[in-house]
Amino acid sequence: MYRVVLPVVMALLLSACSVASSSLSSGYANNDTASIVPKRKPTIALGGEPTADRSGAAAKTQVAALDQAPKGSYEKAPSGALADRDYTQTKLDAERARDLINAYRKEKGLKPVKLNSELSNAAKGHSKDLAKWDRISHYGSDGSNPWDRVKRSGFNARLAAENVGTGQVTIDEVFKGWQESPGHNKNLLLPDAEYIGIALVQEPKSEFKTFWTLVLGTPM
Repeated sequence: MYRVVLPVVMALLLSACSVASSSLSSGYANNDTASIVPKRKPTIALGGEPTADRSGAAAKTQVAALDQAPKGSYEKAPSGALADRDYTQTKLDAERARDLINAYRKEKGLKPVKLNSELSNAAKGHSKDLAKWDRISHYGSDGSNPWDRVKRSGFNARLAAENVGTGQVTIDEVFKGWQESPGHNKNLLLPDAEYIGIALVQEPKSEFKTFWTLVLGTPM
């Protein structure tokens, strides 16, 4: 087991995402909102709302080749921050993840969710992208947001939500982080959620090591 008392930087790395902050010293936007409601009926929920203006920030920012994520919409890990953690036994059991979520939802009087292959594909694609760029974000390197990725997966959603986490060794650890984050916890307990997809991508050469993505959705 890792140390119970973690350094501040480690604790932040192991929390769920903090895309609204400009550095690892702060965690979430001031209001820690979890929802973005577009003009049309479909809604999208994020675990912590990105503060960058996607339409303007990306256009004014010099980014790496093929990287279209807005400046300030992602975070990187300090070099060697998670080097002493053991990930050799890390794996994802999607059914167990679903059961953890459903047990939690049942405690709150909410209906269970089911696994969905399209949402799992959306989650896996985002985890792969985060691993490639070694960062944590709700934006993809192509500038996509969770709603874009759910739509691409073929899931015709009226509601979509996304939680991400990096650096966690087990699903229990990442799930606890999501519960302790107001934005991510709100997503876990979305009353109208019907389906989930979840993915884990491991990249030993990265600083973050593990990249977890959970996508929740409800069809039209």
